[in-house]
Amino acid sequence: MIYLDNAATSYPKPPQVRRAVSGVIDRIGGNPGRGGHAGALAGGRIMENCRSRLAGLLGAKDSSRVIFTMGCTDALNTAIRGFLHRGDEVLISPFEHNAVMRPLTMLEKTGQISIRTLPADVNGRIDPASVAKSLCSKTALCVLCHASNVTGVIQPAREIARQLMQYGIPMLLDAAQTAGVEDLSDTGAAMIALPGHKGLLGPMGVGALYVHPDITLRPLRTGGTGSVSESMEQPDMMPDLLESGTPPLPAIAGLLQGTRFALAHMGAIAQYEQALLREMYEGLARIPGVTLYGPPLSTPRTAVCAFNIGDLESGAAADLLSASGFALRGGLHCAPSTHRQMGTLDRGALRASPGPFSTEEEIDQFLRKVHTLCTK
Repeated sequence: MIYLDNAATSYPKPPQVRRAVSGVIDRIGGNPGRGGHAGALAGGRIMENCRSRLAGLLGAKDSSRVIFTMGCTDALNTAIRGFLHRGDEVLISPFEHNAVMRPLTMLEKTGQISIRTLPADVNGRIDPASVAKSLCSKTALCVLCHASNVTGVIQPAREIARQLMQYGIPMLLDAAQTAGVEDLSDTGAAMIALPGHKGLLGPMGVGALYVHPDITLRPLRTGGTGSVSESMEQPDMMPDLLESGTPPLPAIAGLLQGTRFALAHMGAIAQYEQALLREMYEGLARIPGVTLYGPPLSTPRTAVCAFNIGDLESGAAADLLSASGFALRGGLHCAPSTHRQMGTLDRGALRASPGPFSTEEEIDQFLRKVHTLCTK
């Protein structure tokens, strides 16, 4: 299999990630924070080490402000539902994932909030100078997709956050496609949601949410935390306030090793993936019958390439490529608003996304196969 679906989940994982996951299962028999024996303490150290690594990635001085979640969707829901109040208005980009749009739409349909969409230019970028024009007295939060999972376009998060700060409005940054690839240490975001299984090269089932000290969230779930056990009320200190239940320790151990690897090689990985993207994009552009979507390569973007082949429906094209050993995704990618903007809501689009372990030879084989499908 030639794997070109890293925007969905990175594959393969570094060997140390696999070893860390199995090592917890094989050698650590303890529940972190739920005991004083060696296994429980070892598990707690893994969690705090990983929390500190993620805090460093996000430029957070206090690692207790980083909480573990089940993934980026869980982190976004924790932030959105824990922060907003009835009557609030939320600013969004036109390219939000359903992990943002579905919780917001549910709140809007029940009359609790309203949603306003920021304008974008022809390349899908939001002009920070236009943000102030979209604000009103009810604006309470801006939720921003840092990079589209369909087109790869990267929003100027720092500049947008600076505009919002002038009016005291926090930003929740969806870093699903940029964590481990882009520098997140100075985004100005009050909250940052990230997955563990994409650019951070960890396993599925774990993510994180950073919450600025000025932000207090209502917990999405309550329960056992291993702390203040004499009280039936949820502890109010972080991270316990937002972390209830047994943590996914094997996944966190894998995330720790994946984060270490990603941080050690982040610049090189980003440069390498951009080189592969250029080879893929320019190669597809030369194939008659291929339609490319998204901004030009000169626009800041992640290594994601959206396209269609002739008149083929994107899912059917993905199936044909899969039958030949190529793993990439067709369809709407859980981002219908993006496809509405691109004009592909009916047929979807193919998405090819190389990763740090992809090779130039694999890209060449992929381009030859697409050329074959276009000439049939």
